[in-house]
Amino acid sequence: MPPARPGPKAPITAPPLDFSDLPPRGWKRIDAFAKEYLKVPKGVGAKEPFRLRRWQLDIVKGLFPQRVNARPRQGLLSLPRGNGKTALAAVLALYCLFADEVHAAQVLVVASDERQAGHVLRAALGMIELDPRLDEQVHVYTDRIVVPHTGSELRVLPADVGALQGWDPTLMIVDELHVVTADVWEAVSSASGKRESSLTLAISTPSDSIESVMWKLVEYGRSGEDPSFYFREYAAPAGCDLTDEAAWKIANPALGDFLQIDAMRAMSRTVREPAFRRYRLGQWVGSEDTWLKFGVWDALAAPERTVEPGTKVVLGFDGSVSGDSTVLVGCTVEANPHVFMVGSWNSEGQPDGWQVPRAEVSSAVRKAFADYDVLELACDPWGWRSEIQGWAEEFGEKRVLEFDTSFRKRMAPATDLLYQAIQEKRVSHDADAVLRAHVSNAQAVTTPQGDVLQKDERKRKRRIDAAIGAVVAHARAVHHFTNKPRRRALSW
Repeated sequence: MPPARPGPKAPITAPPLDFSDLPPRGWKRIDAFAKEYLKVPKGVGAKEPFRLRRWQLDIVKGLFPQRVNARPRQGLLSLPRGNGKTALAAVLALYCLFADEVHAAQVLVVASDERQAGHVLRAALGMIELDPRLDEQVHVYTDRIVVPHTGSELRVLPADVGALQGWDPTLMIVDELHVVTADVWEAVSSASGKRESSLTLAISTPSDSIESVMWKLVEYGRSGEDPSFYFREYAAPAGCDLTDEAAWKIANPALGDFLQIDAMRAMSRTVREPAFRRYRLGQWVGSEDTWLKFGVWDALAAPERTVEPGTKVVLGFDGSVSGDSTVLVGCTVEANPHVFMVGSWNSEGQPDGWQVPRAEVSSAVRKAFADYDVLELACDPWGWRSEIQGWAEEFGEKRVLEFDTSFRKRMAPATDLLYQAIQEKRVSHDADAVLRAHVSNAQAVTTPQGDVLQKDERKRKRRIDAAIGAVVAHARAVHHFTNKPRRRALSW
């Protein structure tokens, strides 16, 4: 965080700044304000007037069109590291603080922690200190910059739901959205919109999981359906070679300007490939240790495929009591099986003390047996032995099987079986969002018996139960397909 200037704050004696010589409000005014009042605080071009590059102006045009009533309400900029996200955010923040002709403007910067939030505040303060006209207009505190003449302020806030209540921002910048939770984003979004024009802008590199608010917003932005949502994504083409410098340029508009290509070359040789693609090429690749490469599971989606009543299926059940998800996953019994979600129950968004509704789960099991020709229900027994025993009595002991997912000698071959089917495109799925997220979260750990799936212990809220259920259902479906009962030949 920038240090607060010590001592009591003396009254501001300089007259208010007059910006009437600048163009009308909008991107042209931002461009002129940056050239006239702002200087680069450090790095390439330090202490020279801040010149918005053409690609930066394209972004600013989308966020601040000349018609004020055409401004978007929300925006997302996905941009690799090293392309000046912090400096651009500081320019926009200072424009809204000083020159957007809004009295009592509130410019808020939200980040995952105090250190991250301080980046934009430090950059803004560095620009202010390089121009005496701006410097004599402000009071600087530990967590904010105040313009007494207009009652405007630039303030940093933690990514905490409680801290985001009660604000009335003209501009809210969410720095590194990929680490922000859905609850925080909802609090951020609900804080804005009280003024005639306000903007909530998220700036980030891609997340390491599709089970993130950023991925949902990326999908929403890519659809292009909402003119009030501005979306700009800089990313290298999917599947590009790691050493393709032309692809680097597509993802990094600052390459060859203030981002040095020799530094990129060095990083491409020393940084792990998933991390380089995510942070430096702006690509969605998932976690560095993810089980499947990003996009592989999505390529097998067949939501149009319907599992008709009476279809031969196997069900995989992975249960929990309260913390993890409880899932019931189906898989058709055929040469190219189809995995589909039957039901899922989890604690997300539930009140404290929530427990899995066991009666509801049992009803879903009964409905599945009624709808399909269920050859087998394979269950992880932990915490559900009494229910499993009841299902066995109701549907037959030969149709209800205990499948201990902690037993690696059993799970490793099952995991490998589904992995090979995915790689060879011999399996499809129903594109269920929960199943998709859990597969994306799954990491593979190598054991003497083979690879098994586990969750990232650093991010325990990311569930993988549906992925486990899919592995179990698929393995048992393949077993039943390849071990069909043979008809006995009769002779006379």
